[in-house]
Amino acid sequence: MEEVREYRALFAVDIVGSSGRGDVALEQIRQVLSAALHAAFTRSGVDWDDCLRHDLGDGMRIVAPAGTPETSLIHPLVHELTARLRAHNLLAGKPTRIRLRMALHAGSVQVGRDGTVSGRPLEVLARLLDAEPVRAALAQAPEATTALLVSEHFHETAVCQGRPGIEPAAFRRVDVREKEFAASGWLHVPAYGGTPQSAGSAPDRTSSDADRTSSESDRASSDADRTAPDADAPAGNTKVISKASGHGVIYALGNGTMNIRGKQ
Repeated sequence: MEEVREYRALFAVDIVGSSGRGDVALEQIRQVLSAALHAAFTRSGVDWDDCLRHDLGDGMRIVAPAGTPETSLIHPLVHELTARLRAHNLLAGKPTRIRLRMALHAGSVQVGRDGTVSGRPLEVLARLLDAEPVRAALAQAPEATTALLVSEHFHETAVCQGRPGIEPAAFRRVDVREKEFAASGWLHVPAYGGTPQSAGSAPDRTSSDADRTSSESDRASSDADRTAPDADAPAGNTKVISKASGHGVIYALGNGTMNIRGKQ
């Protein structure tokens, strides 16, 4: 069988906690993931039909077409995929919610005429996908939908330049040790709102303490505002005022009475 060596960008995803959901739920989330990946790749200008795809059961490995810019597999692909899965999770029941580990690498692989792909870069991709740092990132951030780990090589070629939509500061260097593989990787957890979120080193303690003090001060001020008495409230009641996004003001009194005043 004739094979050629080609430089390809490699992307892999794995569904967190897929076991134990049952066949029906697993098939549903596989369909949702496939559709989300298709849409995200298309949005990034990567032809889904030209990709070489390998079903991992609870995930997928995707080999991008030759000549695909590595940057397109980060932006807008990663955040497009994250946003689509987050939208799905808002309406899905617990058995069909999806959280993803993701990995990116690139290198020279052997591509057969039948679409089979082999080579060391695929092993590196698999180790990144299973690495402890990306697992821990999702375990420590239950609000996050996805976490991405990219290889040192991919970081150098696609992240460091700071291309539009890719924020180098949003990636944190981590040590990866999986089986025989040991190297550095770069971890990124997309912000819960769908935009890049910094996953840098721990903040300076002085700055962190100052921020915490400021936050506590703001919180105390906010608490004071919520509990401040109002002349319109009945005696002995505490009044809470909350603005309702342009539609009016909600007044909740301490005895449980709620008055809604329309916007004048």
